[in-house]
Amino acid sequence: MQQDSPAVAKSGRTVAGAGSLSSSSRTILNLKNHGSGHPILRLLLSLLLVACPLWGQENVITEIVVHGNRRIPVDTIKARIFTKPGDIYDQAALERDFNSLWNTGYFQDIRIEREQTPKGWRIHVYVSERPTIREINYSGLNSVSTSDVLDRFKERKVGLSVESQYDPTKVKKAEVTLKELLSEHGRQFATVRTEVRTIPPAAVGITFVVREGPKVKVGKIRFQGNKHVSSRTLRSAMKNLRPIGIPHSIFLENIFAKTYDASKLNEDTERVRAEYQNRGYFKVLVEDPKTQIHDTGGGFSIPLFHGKGKAVDITMPIEEGDRYRLGSITFKNNKAVTNTKALRGLFPIKDEDIFSREKIAKGLENLRDAYGELGYINFTPVPDTTFDEDKKLVNVIIDVDEGKQYYVRRIEFQGNTTTRDKVIRRELALEEGQIYNNKLWKYSLLRLNQLGFFEPLRPEDPNTTERKLNDQEGTVDLTLKVKEKGRNQIGLTGGVSGLAGAFVGINYSTNNLFGLGETLNVQASVGNRQRNIMFGFTEPYLFDRPLQFGFTVFTQKYNFDQANQLQILTGQRTNFSQAVLNTLQNFTQATTGFTVSLSYPLHRSLKRVGLTYSFDNSSTQVFSAASQALFQNLAFRGFAGPNALNGVKTSKVLPNFSFSTIDSPLTPHTGKSIFLGGEIAGLGGTVQYVRPIIQWKQWFPMQKRRNTIGYNIQASFLSGYGGLVAPPFDRFYMGGENDIRGFDIRTVSPLAFLSDKTVINLTNPDGTFVPKDPSNPRRGAYTIPIPVERLVAPGGDFSLVGNAEYRIYIVGPVALAPFVDLGINSIVRQSQLRINSGQLQDINSTFFGCPALDTGFNCVGGRRVTFPADLSPISGTNYTPRMSTGLELQVFLPVINAPFRVYWAYNPLRLDTTSGPGPTKITRDMFPPGGSGDFTFQQALSLFGPNYLLREPRKTFRFTVATTF
Repeated sequence: MQQDSPAVAKSGRTVAGAGSLSSSSRTILNLKNHGSGHPILRLLLSLLLVACPLWGQENVITEIVVHGNRRIPVDTIKARIFTKPGDIYDQAALERDFNSLWNTGYFQDIRIEREQTPKGWRIHVYVSERPTIREINYSGLNSVSTSDVLDRFKERKVGLSVESQYDPTKVKKAEVTLKELLSEHGRQFATVRTEVRTIPPAAVGITFVVREGPKVKVGKIRFQGNKHVSSRTLRSAMKNLRPIGIPHSIFLENIFAKTYDASKLNEDTERVRAEYQNRGYFKVLVEDPKTQIHDTGGGFSIPLFHGKGKAVDITMPIEEGDRYRLGSITFKNNKAVTNTKALRGLFPIKDEDIFSREKIAKGLENLRDAYGELGYINFTPVPDTTFDEDKKLVNVIIDVDEGKQYYVRRIEFQGNTTTRDKVIRRELALEEGQIYNNKLWKYSLLRLNQLGFFEPLRPEDPNTTERKLNDQEGTVDLTLKVKEKGRNQIGLTGGVSGLAGAFVGINYSTNNLFGLGETLNVQASVGNRQRNIMFGFTEPYLFDRPLQFGFTVFTQKYNFDQANQLQILTGQRTNFSQAVLNTLQNFTQATTGFTVSLSYPLHRSLKRVGLTYSFDNSSTQVFSAASQALFQNLAFRGFAGPNALNGVKTSKVLPNFSFSTIDSPLTPHTGKSIFLGGEIAGLGGTVQYVRPIIQWKQWFPMQKRRNTIGYNIQASFLSGYGGLVAPPFDRFYMGGENDIRGFDIRTVSPLAFLSDKTVINLTNPDGTFVPKDPSNPRRGAYTIPIPVERLVAPGGDFSLVGNAEYRIYIVGPVALAPFVDLGINSIVRQSQLRINSGQLQDINSTFFGCPALDTGFNCVGGRRVTFPADLSPISGTNYTPRMSTGLELQVFLPVINAPFRVYWAYNPLRLDTTSGPGPTKITRDMFPPGGSGDFTFQQALSLFGPNYLLREPRKTFRFTVATTF
């Protein structure tokens, strides 16, 4: 056998020797890799190769053979080898191939050998693959979850995961990262050890053995040298490490100690420095904090406040220095904007004011926004300061690096798999060919967010907009990356309501039909006391113009039973006689109609003007004398009688104006909106009234936009005109999840007594009726007409409601929302409860009472009673505020694409009083003398003049879908 000198190898062990070959010669190419290799060793190896005897064969590579591979295909390995069969043998080329294979990181051992054959050289590549990681376990890990660890590995780009190849370097990096994560959670003394277990044939299992050690809390935070700023103020500036408590409460600010994290101490040190600089101490020197660790929890301890472990006391030395005021703010190198006065106005601080680092930073942000509106994407302001030590002034000089002005060349979109490009593009205020305007781009993202088609688009998120700048041509290509939400919304409601009875409801809507931005809406709610069915469609761009057109058709049926409502008010089960039921409201109203709307956005603004036309036809079926009196007696149609209840046609228009900067319709975090409108009924139809409406909403981001607090105020007024009053069913009734959550739907209303008449049978004390003619019972019972006051809920003509809630997002789509609702529903104009003149004349001309009968068995001795022309609200039920407060759990369900709510409400302000009709108009002289007259008089007083206990519920538990505001 002929043996050549080694040439190339990389292995964890020495390769030596060569076997005898009868027909060919094999050379072991063996080169240890120690870093980059020793140059002298390489030179010697090369000389040995030259000195090797060549048997005269051609120096050509005939074949490359791979040995030892298990998972990695031969073709993949050969693809990394640049030497191919037919190439002239080249030592340098084989070294290059060797390094190419090693750099893949797939192998822990590589060896290259060559074998001489009659036709040339056969190259043998021996590889030993790194084992595959089959499992990764964590032992003793309690302070953080495995998902937290994996997220941190991803953030630090550790590259260690199941099914990846085992690499000791990556394992060591994982140990360091894990210790860093534990340190952030107060485990400063944690140790991490790695155990590697072999899993045949070629895999390993990794176990990180963790000993967390004691948890380290923040102990006392002290400041040394702070003479002009209190320690309490400085401590509150340390957002990372300050104790948890109730802000500005003095005694309750430091309730729970936070976990100590050394990496966040530097951030808090800078915040303390910024707090001083915001108060004019520009040259304050905040030295490196001193920390001292000690044991805690000896002896008696209170859970959550003090426990066994360790704590770190922090002492922060401070040299305050002098207090400075702002001297001036000047600019240089500002060529595009030469109006320095305008630039100076962007800073919210005046000359001679106490210097504030925060206000200067806000001015620089305003400066960037102003230049961003002019297309200067790379604008950079560089502030510098000079000092007037005598006057203690700080002069700020801002070196303006304007950069180049850019025009928009292309705007493209990514992620809109369903939504058409034109649907997105028509919402953009920034167009191709224009100068880039950062303000218009932010405004465009806001408009897209308001559509509700996509996940929130945040201008500050670099993953939202990709900008490609062409400095040579001064153009920019914008790529907007969106992530579509589910288009379909399915809402479910149900439960048991005092007003609606047992009910179930479903609504379905798609807000991006066929990706064209159109909205289809179907709602249905069925219960044993109400039924609502609605179908609607909205086209946001009619004829490809910014005209929003929509229509709805609907049918509703509603049954109101006041006897049931009295059970709600009193909290007691009632069992009334038919005579009493006739004094209570009981009716069914059915309405069918449609609406058509058209609106137009004002140019490059979030303002919109619109006009809505609505027509409906309603009929009312009454089941009690009281309901018949209410609907027939009020002057809302110009005539009275049974026909007043059927074919009530309402034809109305609603001109409106709206403005909204709210960033999301279902999960808002910031923005405000206003709605102004006024319904005018009387353009045809049978009723006439006006209803102005105003609504204001606003949301404020909290906790770095994680949570949000918002409020809503809505007011409306109703009045008839042209000698008519507004229909009873169009007046205001409050209560329910849309306004005051703790009250039942449509149960909040002023109460009044409606004047009416009825008859009562003259009854003996034993309960038998007295006949008109004892000798001829066929003439019927002795009846007495009497005046009555029927309890009615006529609704208000003025409503004012306010809502406020603080949404705390717990995890993902789950939020907890403490809320408070406050509302007033009142009667301002009693003239709008005017009794129809025909009905008023009828009851005023009626003779009440029947103290005696004439020979023809007709009543004699009766008298007339004068009734007021208007209904008067009961004292204590008008201008009575209702308040509801409680806790609401909100879950945004991706399947139905709507928030599901469960809430509990307590009503601190509610109706809880006893009321009667006042001085009764039923007198003893209306009844015949004797025992039957006495008994019937007392019976009439108890039936038609009782005191009513008006009590609304104290608390409510309900679930629903959708939002209050």
